[in-house]
Amino acid sequence: MDLWFSEQLTDHSRFSIRVKEQLFHGKSDFQTIDIYDTHDFGKVMTIDGKFMVTERDEFIYHDMISHVPLLAHKNPRDVMVIGGGDGGTVREVLKHESVQSVELCEIDGMVIETAKRFFPTLSCGLDDPRTTVLVKDGIDYIATRKDAYDVILVDSTDPAGPAEGLFNKAFYQCALDALKSDGIMVVQSEGPLWRMDTVREIVVTLKSLFPICELYTFPVPTYPFGYWSFTFASKEAGPFDHFSPERADEIAKSTRYYNAGIHHAAFALPNFLKQKLESPES
Repeated sequence: MDLWFSEQLTDHSRFSIRVKEQLFHGKSDFQTIDIYDTHDFGKVMTIDGKFMVTERDEFIYHDMISHVPLLAHKNPRDVMVIGGGDGGTVREVLKHESVQSVELCEIDGMVIETAKRFFPTLSCGLDDPRTTVLVKDGIDYIATRKDAYDVILVDSTDPAGPAEGLFNKAFYQCALDALKSDGIMVVQSEGPLWRMDTVREIVVTLKSLFPICELYTFPVPTYPFGYWSFTFASKEAGPFDHFSPERADEIAKSTRYYNAGIHHAAFALPNFLKQKLESPES
């Protein structure tokens, strides 16, 4: 049987991969989760018909969401991950010796359980003694936390369904309040070649709250149009103010994508993106 999985990107574009077999199908209270074994990308998790994680390229996303902010902070100890139930972000955060605690707040327990079952190399950090796993709504939980975290990482799906509330000013304000005085937040901010207006809206909103806010980009072959972004928002320090090449070199011994050169290069934006972000459009 010739089985393919296709993600519908637009009315005129799809991304398709050939599948060996479907390993799991489940519906939680929030979304539909599928796991496929594929020829080119290994095991793949999709949520509501969209690629979330593949064994072949997950390391790029997880390296960039975690190591950029943690190496921009002078001494990250307490970290919050909102979303990211597959565990890949937690795995990378725990590579930093300074980290004393990681809270993972994931709304959908089925994501966590399927990751533990099918993606043990991603979810391995969820059982680390420094990790606390909370099956809760991150929007509600972060509103109860004040001056608690050095770094907050918003590892969310697209701005729809249970993740929609992670993309508005009210949530960002709660996150700002939950950070310590020198805290840093990084948020998943969509693809510039796919949803440029959404990227710009996220950056503009964060700039209205944080004194320092910069977009950075990286490739992810299985995300729409292959080009993705995070937005770095900080109370005090920029992405290079406390950056140490020695710390970066030490982390790079255990990474597959991130290194000191990548840290700097990711913030060098192409002209089309710079022009859009600098535009006075509302």
